[in-house]
Amino acid sequence: MEFGFGSVALVVFIIALVFVVKTINVVPQQHAWVVERLGKYHATLAPGLNIVVPFIDRVAYKHSLKEIPLDVPPQVCITKDNTQLKVDGILYFQITDAMRASYGSSNYIAAITQLAQTTLRSVIGRMELDKTFEEREHINTAIVSAIDESAANWGVKVLRYEIKDLTPPAEILHAMQAQITAEREKRALIAASEGRKQEQINIATGEREAAIAKSEGDKQSAINRAEGEAKATIALADAHAEALRKIAAAIGAPGGEQAMNLRVAEQYVSAFANLAKTNNSIIVPANMGDMSGLIASAMQIVKAQK
Repeated sequence: MEFGFGSVALVVFIIALVFVVKTINVVPQQHAWVVERLGKYHATLAPGLNIVVPFIDRVAYKHSLKEIPLDVPPQVCITKDNTQLKVDGILYFQITDAMRASYGSSNYIAAITQLAQTTLRSVIGRMELDKTFEEREHINTAIVSAIDESAANWGVKVLRYEIKDLTPPAEILHAMQAQITAEREKRALIAASEGRKQEQINIATGEREAAIAKSEGDKQSAINRAEGEAKATIALADAHAEALRKIAAAIGAPGGEQAMNLRVAEQYVSAFANLAKTNNSIIVPANMGDMSGLIASAMQIVKAQK
């Protein structure tokens, strides 16, 4: 009898434990669990401790509310200028309504993927090949805007779309490389010609400035030389004038005329001594005895000047 009572107690304990386990649900942070009661949506459990009715309520769906990256498979798109372009991208989305994510679509991930691919083909089809490389940001924004409008019914918020790679056909890629090479060579030639042009301008400017500097130097040199010659002439004239004044003062002094007579006589004799000799002939004045007359004439001139 005791054994039977213990067995019943054990069974009751196990049943109570099962009830407790089924009743208490702990939802992790950034998660949402959808509860159905008798097959019908009943509630969405928030993070933390939650109580449900065992065997009547059941957790039907468990969703993560974190941002989820979704790799969109590569696909071939046709541009406006009829060029094939292989596009590969990645989509980031987040579940905002667990109930809609559970019942709005049978597979919201597949729905988002297909919608992203169709939208991408539509956006690429309205653009030329060159524009697709230049306007990636526009493509990303257009895809997010188009998907987000439809994904709202699925309880999903599309955050952003990023193009990972744009791959044109090999022949198109080769032509683009050739075009880029030609553009670079063109820019190199233009840069080289601009450099030569600037070099010629610099040389001409340098020569002009050098010529101006040389002419300025020659001008200043001529001015300095003229000023020096003028100062020398003035100094020589002043010296002659001072000499004449001193001579005049000496003549006016007592014994000055006698000294002058003697000086004139000495110069007269010295002049005859320095006369040139040609063919053993000596040139002499016609009147050697009239020296006193010459001296007297010279003295008369000096007196007249006084």
